[in-house]
Amino acid sequence: MNELETISPLDGRYGQQTKALANIFSEQALMKYRLIVEVEYLIALSENSATDCRKFSKEEIVLLKKLCQLSLEDAKIIKAIETDGYENIPATNHDLKAIEYFIKIQLKNNSLKDSLEWVHFALTSEDTNNIAYSLMLADSIENIILPTIEKLQQVLEELAQKYKSTPMLARTHGQAASPTTLGKEFKVFSQRLDRQLVQLRNTVILAKLNGATGNYNAHYLAYPKINWPEFTKEFIEKFNKERKIKLKPNLITTQIESHDSYIELFDNLRRINTILLDTNQDMWRYISDGYLSQKIVSGEVGSSTMPHKINPIDFENSEGNLGLANALFTYFATKLPISRLQRDLSDSTVERNFGVAFSHSLIGYKSLLKGLGKITVNEKIIIEELERHPEVISEATQTILRREGINMPYEKLKELSRGNKTTMDDFRKFIDDLDISDEIKKELHELSPKNYLGIAELLADY
Repeated sequence: MNELETISPLDGRYGQQTKALANIFSEQALMKYRLIVEVEYLIALSENSATDCRKFSKEEIVLLKKLCQLSLEDAKIIKAIETDGYENIPATNHDLKAIEYFIKIQLKNNSLKDSLEWVHFALTSEDTNNIAYSLMLADSIENIILPTIEKLQQVLEELAQKYKSTPMLARTHGQAASPTTLGKEFKVFSQRLDRQLVQLRNTVILAKLNGATGNYNAHYLAYPKINWPEFTKEFIEKFNKERKIKLKPNLITTQIESHDSYIELFDNLRRINTILLDTNQDMWRYISDGYLSQKIVSGEVGSSTMPHKINPIDFENSEGNLGLANALFTYFATKLPISRLQRDLSDSTVERNFGVAFSHSLIGYKSLLKGLGKITVNEKIIIEELERHPEVISEATQTILRREGINMPYEKLKELSRGNKTTMDDFRKFIDDLDISDEIKKELHELSPKNYLGIAELLADY
């Protein structure tokens, strides 16, 4: 299928940007992760001397693991087993059962043909599926999502350091407010991201392996002497080797793992996306105000009718994609933790869209990175705008006067500046008319919007 023919822009217009996630969240990838779980479980049974599954040789284990190197042709066979039937197997209309039958087809003509019925032994589909999805989430976070967000945080931090001394008019409620520095404002986003990254790096995803209703019914019936909860712990912990994002066994479940840890992860990503939405909107406004300019890309068109336009399309694209991702993460959070009684299947189709939410997030991150890489700072315009608002030193003036015990300084400055086009000359005259010492007058005369910055520069280094 050509990318121009796809329904979803994730596979079409943005296909190159989401390719890495397709290797984790596609239908073929889901099959691969399911095979990994089924193969590792079969090997674990063979290694447990309390079962009647014979111990496999090293060569047989290598043979089994090769099944997980799923080719497109193999994936097509699995799909055929599910939807059309294959060889003498009628269509299963069950995607996980198709995985089981595929494994048996691959093993029936080699030395493992005597062990076919140990494939998927005592398991319910959700035992395989939940571990597969946990691995998919862990791999996508560790290898793709986390490094990209870390890069964003690094770029924002670099901008914070580069422009920590650039004074800038602040705006609260959209109105001129006490000055800040551009770098300190970048630092706000860098610091917010940093806090969320700490939580993301410490993500733990719960997984279960306890049968049809969570009680090891079939497991225990077949082998009552095996400590199945311990077996589960050891089995799931094996997946954590060389993996930073860890899986943790959940021993108390219904047929499905309760998805609470999924939601904790998605809420973490939703908070990150919201911080970046805020970043995009501020960048958009700074560009609109002329504080930031965008580098000209030769041949690029900003408007089909207005030749002069250089639109902030990267920030707008990022905003749109992060909003889509958050809509899905919000739905996941309200849907997935709820399952009627011991199981309903309504979560299954929802889980298939994890990659959609992750892909919109990834596009948003990449677009924001691209936008930040194209901006230049117009310090002259920033300073000129700051100097057009001398009224912002009214806070500074009334604060010094309060310190000196002057009666009702706030009210005096309010009368001078609120709603008026105040100039620095107005402030000088106001100060000169005050009944205060020459030393305090000198201190007040030295105030200007450019130097009334508090410790903004210092805060950018925190």
